[in-house]
Amino acid sequence: MKSLSPEQYTAMANAVRALAMDAVQQANSGHPGAPMGMADMAAALWGRHLRHNPANPLWPDRDRFVLSNGHASMLLYSLLHLTGYELTMDDLKGFRQLHSKTPGHPEVDVTPGVETTTGPLGQGICNAVGMALAEKLLAAEFNRPGYDIINHHTYAFLGDGCMMEGVSHEACALAASWRLNKLIALYDSNGISIDGEVQPWFSENIAERFAAYGWNVIGPVDGHDADEVERAIAQAKTLDNAPNLIICTTRIGHGSPNRAGTAKAHGEPLGAEEIKLTRQSLGWDHEPWTIPQDVYDAWNARAQGGNEEAVWNQQFAAYRQAFPELAAQLQRRLAGELPDDFAASAQAALAATHAKAETIASRKASQNALEWLTGALPELLGGSADLTGSNLTNTSHTPKLRFDESTGSVVTDATGHIGRHINYGVREFGMAAIMNGIALHGGYIPYGGTFLTFSDYSRNALRMAALMKRRVVHVFTHDSIGLGEDGPTHQSVEHAASLRLIPGLDVWRPADTAETLVAWTSALQAKDRPSALLLSRQNLPYAPKASLADIARGGYVLSEPASAAQAVLIATGSELSIALAAQAQLAESGIAARVVSMPCCEAFDRQDAAYRDRVLPVGVPRLAIEAGVTGLWYRYGCARVLGLDRYGESAPAGQLFELFGLTASHLAQATREVLGA
Repeated sequence: MKSLSPEQYTAMANAVRALAMDAVQQANSGHPGAPMGMADMAAALWGRHLRHNPANPLWPDRDRFVLSNGHASMLLYSLLHLTGYELTMDDLKGFRQLHSKTPGHPEVDVTPGVETTTGPLGQGICNAVGMALAEKLLAAEFNRPGYDIINHHTYAFLGDGCMMEGVSHEACALAASWRLNKLIALYDSNGISIDGEVQPWFSENIAERFAAYGWNVIGPVDGHDADEVERAIAQAKTLDNAPNLIICTTRIGHGSPNRAGTAKAHGEPLGAEEIKLTRQSLGWDHEPWTIPQDVYDAWNARAQGGNEEAVWNQQFAAYRQAFPELAAQLQRRLAGELPDDFAASAQAALAATHAKAETIASRKASQNALEWLTGALPELLGGSADLTGSNLTNTSHTPKLRFDESTGSVVTDATGHIGRHINYGVREFGMAAIMNGIALHGGYIPYGGTFLTFSDYSRNALRMAALMKRRVVHVFTHDSIGLGEDGPTHQSVEHAASLRLIPGLDVWRPADTAETLVAWTSALQAKDRPSALLLSRQNLPYAPKASLADIARGGYVLSEPASAAQAVLIATGSELSIALAAQAQLAESGIAARVVSMPCCEAFDRQDAAYRDRVLPVGVPRLAIEAGVTGLWYRYGCARVLGLDRYGESAPAGQLFELFGLTASHLAQATREVLGA
């Protein structure tokens, strides 16, 4: 740990302020106030406590830092540049410009050292909770006496906006239940948001709120006294059995004579004259984009970070010699790789599933697939938002995750295995955002379940997983009017189409046990995108198949007519059996129809044109059937789509399918009309 004087702290913080002012001014866009207000907090954390190596941003045992109030991105970019990451001054000058490494809000995989994409307020702290949980569980799984191979902290900065967003309540309550003592959050309490002083509409007592969750609460401390903040962090690191919140009182735009403490400092450039006055106020007499060498030297973390990683590498080498199988598994999991034999095992499991040809609900087919998968893949970490018995996300290999009430440690069974099924409670949004954090940390592949209609609650976290290209699996059951009597509040009508609008999200709506298994294996093999599995409550008959080879391609020819097809019937999920029945009815009247199963439009759309044309031949009329809104199916050139562009009703499923015309006879008649037969 470096020894830094108050003068060095001040100069280091002022360097951050200067870079934030200059970047926002040059871009004529951005948020200078928060970086200026949090600069001393950052100097305390990054200057004295953060364990990281700028030369290797992906060192597995590095501390994680999350800037939850992501609009303050120039704070993070300045820190990365100053401490020695591959982020140049020219990169800072490109702030908010096209294809730069310094976008308006931090983006993982764009800027070296950025751990998660933040901007939608509240989600960053939830990601941090997920990261801290992953660290704690990996430590429980892999550490051995004398070998603390996984042993790092998760730090987060968050502001008033993050505190106001409801998702922060969901995740922070869980953080306390999980006793995440290595999670340290620093709250920038400046009392200002875009609309001005927050007191009239944000008057809750944050300290009491977090104490009620079960957090350790430190402060308020003076957020502009780096020594005081540093001592608070040091104190938090000594506390056991609970996460830690350090309340730091700051002034937004600190140093600006005319803008500090006002909403004017929040989201617009200070202006050339105000920047000049601010430099004078801070005693920073350097030209724009100029950092003195002694300030660079004070910030530079490469030497210390390299030494810390070297020590860890030596420890891991000894660990690998003592526990070779554990070390190999940990390395594989941190790399995000599946076992070498996974693809072959998946093919064998698919063949066995095909042979059984069971008629069961696809949610049960999902649980059957998970029974094999969770046994084969110890990195699968599941859960449900209080609907385990309905989502069927638990297996014999995934006992409930629990923590010792007295010590807060992870409870393990007699063989040392941890619980791998998380009871998230009724917290769909928090669950989804926490799963993103788990995936970002590495070592686990998270999945979680709820009803499809409640995907609305978690939608923004779904979007963030897609934006970040992270492997997260969402299990959404009760996927249509087929759930029956619960009625329109629970019957998903628009949700499948809505999820298909999210770029980078694979949406699987399997029709039987084989397609469900393929959906799962495809989701796990997709390292660079999340997946959503839309599953039925009601039983679905097994669809006979001549081949299993093309299911993973998202759309395939399930059933060919005896003669050349005059029409193509496209179906998903529970409606596939309707299409097959309609095909039979049409054959009786001399009309040859091909049935195409389309469990995943996104996977099908990634296929080459030749394959797509083989499945959906040009010039042959197409019809689609799905128990949901119809609009998106017309992109496949459908002449008619059977669905429902209204909400459902409360009644048994069979009556509802008849009411909305989702029957074989209706599909057959629609086909005759399209063909003019």
